[in-house]
Amino acid sequence: MSVSDYTETEGLPAADRTPYKPWSYDTASAKLYIPRLAAGEDRWFAAALSDAKDKAPSRLAVFAEDPQHKRWEMVSVVDLDSPKLPDIALDHDGYATAVAADGNKHLAADANLLRTAVLDNFATGGTHTGTKVFTPTTASKQQIEVHDKTGTRYGDQGTTVFAGTANRYKDAYALKITDGGALILFSHMHTQTDAVAHSGLQINPGKEDRAWLHDVPRTSITYTFVCNDAATVPAKAAPSRLIGYTCARTDASGPPVPSWSDRA
Repeated sequence: MSVSDYTETEGLPAADRTPYKPWSYDTASAKLYIPRLAAGEDRWFAAALSDAKDKAPSRLAVFAEDPQHKRWEMVSVVDLDSPKLPDIALDHDGYATAVAADGNKHLAADANLLRTAVLDNFATGGTHTGTKVFTPTTASKQQIEVHDKTGTRYGDQGTTVFAGTANRYKDAYALKITDGGALILFSHMHTQTDAVAHSGLQINPGKEDRAWLHDVPRTSITYTFVCNDAATVPAKAAPSRLIGYTCARTDASGPPVPSWSDRA
């Protein structure tokens, strides 16, 4: 996701580039949730972060140790809908409790089902799984709105279809919350394919697409997105809450219009 930001910027003319400003967080106000892990388990922790001292958290991040290089890396970060965090269960020493994010029979949903529901929000507007797994929240409504608005923007001149794609990022992390449920942090990938309705039409890439599409008109364009998501899941059979997500476009491709293909 970070690399794609650089790629997109490098495709812009110098006049259109904005100076890169790295996001930083206030370490003094960071809330750390460190699970007590057994020997041999992969080490990780979650952190609620704000960009200023004494300011409510706006992002939820996961840091994990790379066992090969023995270094810590931020492997996920989610923009939160609300600064109110779920109540993480802590033991008498202040440690959090890690629980299984996948295949956990003690939760109403696991990371795989949550991922399926998120993809359905984009693909169908939540018709099949999304609105059944998630109770309406700002984040879930935003995903459905992306489907509804983007899917109709071309009118009768073209179509937009969202779909899941092979997910390269299957790691998921879960912490127990005080009501017996869990906070689950996971990732997903999806595509958005824009296509003209009939021959004679073309899609002109925007300037943000230049790094991948080089201003060449296309008959269709498939964008790939990588996203981080965060949800709270109850222990009983009840809807989960999507509390935030963050996406980045990481690729774009598509066939040029015939006149450009002939020229090439």
